[in-house]
Amino acid sequence: MGWGIVPALPGVARAAAKLSGMQSWRASLLWFDPEADGPRPHFESDGLLVTAADAAGVQRVVAVGAYDTLRPRYSDVAVHDRRGRLIAPGFIDLHIHYPQTDVIGSPADGLLPWLERYTFPQEARFADPGHAASVARFFFDELLRHGVTTVLAFGTSHPGSVDALLGEAQARGLRCIAGKSLQDRHSPDGVRDETEASLRDTEALIARWHGRDRLGYAITPRFAPSCSDAQLHGAGALAARYSDVWIQSHVAENLDELRWVRALYPQDRSYLAVYERFGLLRRRAVYAHGIYLDDADRALLARTGAAVAVSPTSNLFLGSGFFDYAAAREAGVTLGLASDVGGGMSFSPFATMRAAYTVGRASVRGDGAAKRGVSLAATDLWWQHTAGAARALGLAWVVGSLAPGSEADFVVLDPAATPLLARRTAQAASLEEWLFALILLADDRAVTEVVVAGAPASHAFTEATPDLHGGRAR
Repeated sequence: MGWGIVPALPGVARAAAKLSGMQSWRASLLWFDPEADGPRPHFESDGLLVTAADAAGVQRVVAVGAYDTLRPRYSDVAVHDRRGRLIAPGFIDLHIHYPQTDVIGSPADGLLPWLERYTFPQEARFADPGHAASVARFFFDELLRHGVTTVLAFGTSHPGSVDALLGEAQARGLRCIAGKSLQDRHSPDGVRDETEASLRDTEALIARWHGRDRLGYAITPRFAPSCSDAQLHGAGALAARYSDVWIQSHVAENLDELRWVRALYPQDRSYLAVYERFGLLRRRAVYAHGIYLDDADRALLARTGAAVAVSPTSNLFLGSGFFDYAAAREAGVTLGLASDVGGGMSFSPFATMRAAYTVGRASVRGDGAAKRGVSLAATDLWWQHTAGAARALGLAWVVGSLAPGSEADFVVLDPAATPLLARRTAQAASLEEWLFALILLADDRAVTEVVVAGAPASHAFTEATPDLHGGRAR
């Protein structure tokens, strides 16, 4: 590829000095500056990625850059040769409902009827630990098949649903943040919880899982209408007591939902202001959707550091509306991309990025005033699903980038996975055009390998994908 190469990041290795188990991969490399508040891509057409375990046993990136520059420094390290492929950071899904895995593809007249007809009956099944464990296994299989290595996920109102999910993530070495859904009102039997018990369960889950291996806990009010004032007050108190846990919920997704919130909380200026009143806006707080926010809401998000998980396939499927990228960017709102399965139509980051491009082009302001859409660059879309999402989680320099010091989660992608993709990428005249073709035309067939914490995520990937040059590491 004859495109101009973006210079590599400065070689500042943040990993511990004592290293072991060094590995390297040769391929085209795409990664992003973890410090940047926007897409700052780095690309090597013939690159070398070097990883090693630090003193704590965490596999991290040690070096990344041009093959010819780095190979002499690491000449004694065997090379996994993946020339012809692209290595990029593992994708991050900023908002997903693992209990809705079996709801995906269910027809809907809108958000609220869809919840009542499909979602709540399915979620009631998670009272059974065996069912929860079975879905958790399939859920992670599906995510890894699509190259997703970090998730912020909802459980159900049953504490066992979180135990099943985080236990499965722990067994696979994945980075997963999850929480028990809080919903003590306006919810049917089988998923409605009890206020005080729900808060005790939340605190017990924090103690059991938060900070264990690569796991984290998220305090999870389902959405404001599902939570009493007492439950939201308790959630805010827990958030204050455990400042390093995450918070996740929904905001301003649907016009019917918005009218409901106004009726339930007439004293609050906006839907987002409800969460502010209960102390639920801060860094490490992620709110899904944010379609119907106004300028004051966006300023509040920017001031508090709370982030928005943009969920375009879900918004298109449920007819909820279009996220206003231009207004969010103007206000300095932190954001990242999310599938929102099962409202979302696919686990695939490529499907999510495609939809985000469409939404960006078509977006209108939440107050109904029309405006011109924005054309999101391919590197911007990719950043939103990797380093941008990591920044939204407060995990810059941890995941979402191949920068030195980052944990060694990455995907190996085949730009010739299908005849059409191969034909189109072969004719790309620039990096942006090449990545855009991948976003528009790729699917899970392009994901040939997934590496989690320096190890293959599944034997199925490695057995089906020999090295392109000689069939062995060298």
